Amino acid sequence: MSGPGFSQDLRQRQSQSLILAPQLRQSLKILQVAALDLRSVIQEELQANPTLEEMPMDGMSLDKPAETEDLSGEPEGDSASPAPTDNSEVKGDELDFTKEFEILGKIDEDWRDHMASAGGAQPYTSEDAERRQHFFDSLVSVTSLQEHLMQQAEMDDLDAPTLSALRHLVGSLNDRGFLTQSPSDVALQTGISLESVKHALSLLKAFDPPGIGAQTLSECLLSQLSANGRSDSLGARMIRDHFDLLSRRRIPELARKLAAAPDDVQAAIEEIGKLDPAPGRRFAEDNNRIVVADVTVEKDGTEWKISLNDDYIPRLRISSTYRDLIAKGTLSKQERDYLRERIRAGKFLIDSIEQRQRTIERITREIIKAQLAFFENGVSELKPLTMTQIADVVGVHETTVSRAIANKYLKTPHGVFDFKYFFTPGYQSEAGASVSNTSVKEMIADLVAGEEKASPLSDQELVTKLQAKGITIARRTVAKYREELSILPSNLRRDYK
Repeated sequence: MSGPGFSQDLRQRQSQSLILAPQLRQSLKILQVAALDLRSVIQEELQANPTLEEMPMDGMSLDKPAETEDLSGEPEGDSASPAPTDNSEVKGDELDFTKEFEILGKIDEDWRDHMASAGGAQPYTSEDAERRQHFFDSLVSVTSLQEHLMQQAEMDDLDAPTLSALRHLVGSLNDRGFLTQSPSDVALQTGISLESVKHALSLLKAFDPPGIGAQTLSECLLSQLSANGRSDSLGARMIRDHFDLLSRRRIPELARKLAAAPDDVQAAIEEIGKLDPAPGRRFAEDNNRIVVADVTVEKDGTEWKISLNDDYIPRLRISSTYRDLIAKGTLSKQERDYLRERIRAGKFLIDSIEQRQRTIERITREIIKAQLAFFENGVSELKPLTMTQIADVVGVHETTVSRAIANKYLKTPHGVFDFKYFFTPGYQSEAGASVSNTSVKEMIADLVAGEEKASPLSDQELVTKLQAKGITIARRTVAKYREELSILPSNLRRDYK
């Protein structure tokens, strides 16, 4: 199909995508952010949008329609746009704000005049001036680790499974930039093929900063040396073959095993010391993060009660001042259009906050249903669960579940847990019951805690004891889980006293 009409329609739809994409990215950011950080995110939007204002604590609720009446020239109803596809979330970053700045300055003058004509009942204060200045100051924000990595992913032409796998891997990174889930766990949780997950992981490890996406410290350091063209250096050999001696700085033993001079070993250790053991931490907003539960689950009689933490969520409404300014009819069309766009953006923000809370509550409710034995009896009863299972019941895409639980914590009668804790692959016991990886780790920890210190259990002995409980598991898997639990090998746990 061709012709002027088609070309014009295409330009219009492209233009609409450029306008909507920033709001959709904002909605995703609000969905992903933890309760403790949500207030600062909303405050930034509050400062950047002069048509928004925070309601007093004893004011009306968020969803009062009278406070968000439509001045946008659009039909009332679904003020929030539908969820974007993976390819539409990240378009339209390069926008020219010159006209917006000029309009904002003119509106600022009109706003002062309006306040003066109102008899000074609402004087223009220094706080008002600071609020508008913050609009200019807050246009540039710090890029998160996840945003930094996905921006690099956008430069590659990835197929849908690889892109989806990459999103899950990026979402599983901790503040240090290390993977908290293995490729096989991601494949089991998401239903994406292991081949696609491994391909996505290889791409992730090639991203900046070097060392990102590693599962161990040694892997992280080796990646950085490789990026510097030092993969065959003495330092790389030490990390690969003698990491235990390196961590204890046993220079004479390292020199003997590597047939190298002690001075060369010392120089290699100094080179390693300049590497970054936590490449993701430079992107972390708060390295001393306080864990605050986003949701609390308590038993009330025979029912489980869900309480969302809304202590950090300012209640917003559209400012009547700007509605009155439009109604007054003294603004130019350009000024009026700008204010209407800001009001639309404000309504979208309010809708996004409400949608965030509803989505988290629905996901929590389904987690309770799926993991009822855990909530009743504790960690040993945790069952295998995938994000796809919850997504199917809630009626959203699994990536929405992944975003909704990111960086969030759930307070239960058994302690405070990361939401991701409830999503884990597992094993089928000989009795036919499903047992999660987390429960298996708990069994290993209990077995080690009860062992004789003079004769600690080897990994093979742990395998045998788990088999007696009906859990068939490989020795290398037990070793992996033991390391994840920070439990030393049996020879280092032995008490010789």
